[in-house]
Amino acid sequence: MEEKKWGQKELQDQVVRQGLCTGCGACVGLCPYQASYEDRTVFLDRCDLKEGRCYAFCPRTPTDLGSLRASLFNEADLTPEMGPLREFYIARARDPRVRGKAQHGGTVTALMGLALEQGFITEAILTEAGEDLLSREVNVNDPGKVLSLAKSRFVVSPVLGLFNRLAIGDRQKIGIVATPCQTLALAKMRLQDRSPVDRLELVIGLFCGWALSWEKLLPLLQKKTGKSPILGMDIPPSRYHSLEVYTPSGTVEVSLDEVTPCVRDACWSCFDMTAEFSDISVGSARLPEGWEEARHWNQVIVRSPAGEKLLAMAKAKGVLEFRDVPEGNLERLKQAALNKKRAAVRNLVKRSGREDDLVYLDRHDPVFQGL
Repeated sequence: MEEKKWGQKELQDQVVRQGLCTGCGACVGLCPYQASYEDRTVFLDRCDLKEGRCYAFCPRTPTDLGSLRASLFNEADLTPEMGPLREFYIARARDPRVRGKAQHGGTVTALMGLALEQGFITEAILTEAGEDLLSREVNVNDPGKVLSLAKSRFVVSPVLGLFNRLAIGDRQKIGIVATPCQTLALAKMRLQDRSPVDRLELVIGLFCGWALSWEKLLPLLQKKTGKSPILGMDIPPSRYHSLEVYTPSGTVEVSLDEVTPCVRDACWSCFDMTAEFSDISVGSARLPEGWEEARHWNQVIVRSPAGEKLLAMAKAKGVLEFRDVPEGNLERLKQAALNKKRAAVRNLVKRSGREDDLVYLDRHDPVFQGL
């Protein structure tokens, strides 16, 4: 697919007004005209540039995924279901204090802390909980602060806007924790000569089925918890059909029937469950012992030499502990990733009204043929 060079007007017309904006922040921090406000991308003034990085970097504008894969990864590592795969692990943080405060096995927290401690990166871009569950991007250079920013938010944080701002400064080596759409935007940046993305050293991607709209989620949770402080949230395997909300007085279970209407519209058109364009991808584990054991472990995909180097460091330093991968786990993960691609194709065909029109995806890309 030939990438068209368009700007802010086309970004508004083709992405934002079509309900495809993911809130990733890729178009923010590049110029004064776009900003993130209360889980939305807003346009503060009109830009008359015919060609803009805001359009070029957006993960929901047309993208030649084949060129991205070929440029960033070893062809021998590519899988049709979930992109590059060099290594696959079941792992968790060895330190029980990390596991106790972080999401699931604490692998993301442990790896990002290690990367800062060892000078693999000098600045980490993470997410913190702001007022009323509104996620907020934050940068840290102290490994000790990483643990305080653990836990999943389930509401997108526009971390790429912060990356855009930091990358033009004197930061030497930046690491970032990102959702799948954000890792795609970063991959698009890496192919742009004018981008300061050369300061990007590490992308840790999060498995993601969907993200929630803050505007819709907040009143639902306030209704369910009586405005009690929310300490964290989690989504068990599909058979539980619920969102677990942790409060000082206990766990509140919210049916996914009530949660699903809070999903961002753009998420139904997303093809990527496992953050395919990251260096390392991390998600919750699935184990034969069941959810009570699995919730303390992570599935980890190593995708690039940078990811491989960090995992090797984590092994050598004893930061992570590992267990054998249960038989069939990788195959089930591949199937889940493929199912998300199929769902995205169905939804995009429904959106366009044409079998051969996948909006921002290329029907001729081998990954999407036959889906």
